[in-house]
Amino acid sequence: MKNIVILISGRGSNMQAIVEAGIPGAHIAAVMSNRPDAAGLAWAAERGIHTVVLDHKGFASREAFDAALAERIDACNADLVVLAGFMRILTPAFTRHYEGRMLNVHPSLLPAFTGLDTHQRALDAGCLLAGCTVHFVTAELDHGPIVAQGAVAILPGDSAQTLAERTLAIEHRLYPAAVRDFVAGKLEIRAGRVLRQHASPQQAGTLLAPQP
Repeated sequence: MKNIVILISGRGSNMQAIVEAGIPGAHIAAVMSNRPDAAGLAWAAERGIHTVVLDHKGFASREAFDAALAERIDACNADLVVLAGFMRILTPAFTRHYEGRMLNVHPSLLPAFTGLDTHQRALDAGCLLAGCTVHFVTAELDHGPIVAQGAVAILPGDSAQTLAERTLAIEHRLYPAAVRDFVAGKLEIRAGRVLRQHASPQQAGTLLAPQP
């Protein structure tokens, strides 16, 4: 059984998708948030999941907050840390501590459009495709070995909101699948790339959503 700690800052829709996936061999040990008002905390608590609030505003520095957060994660004997809308830039010491066992999902086809406003930037650039990327977390923001990517077509008349909605639906399918592969021991990082053991083409980390 692999212990998973999920970090959120809001409603945690990807957290919900992972919990509801019922991944064999996975135990959601805790859902933690840096915001006391994060709606996802109530959702998790209603399902009997241990929740932790650690308000970053109560710490003098980013380093102090990350150290306290790591202490609480380690108390859960976490095998995997999952960032699910956790709106904090993590310190290098924190990312090193969880190297190879911390995942994030980013709403673009990395390495394109790191950072914020990804959907509007894809529209402004005239892209034909947008999407999301599940990756292992490193000290460099929105980088790290790529586990899986999902693409959606950009349609005439799309706005950042409509594109975000379709991309989020892909995240809800791709992220639980990536966590499932980690728990099953199918992911290996070698020379900065993720290799899958015994993977079919469908499991190899790509997903193309049909046009609505």
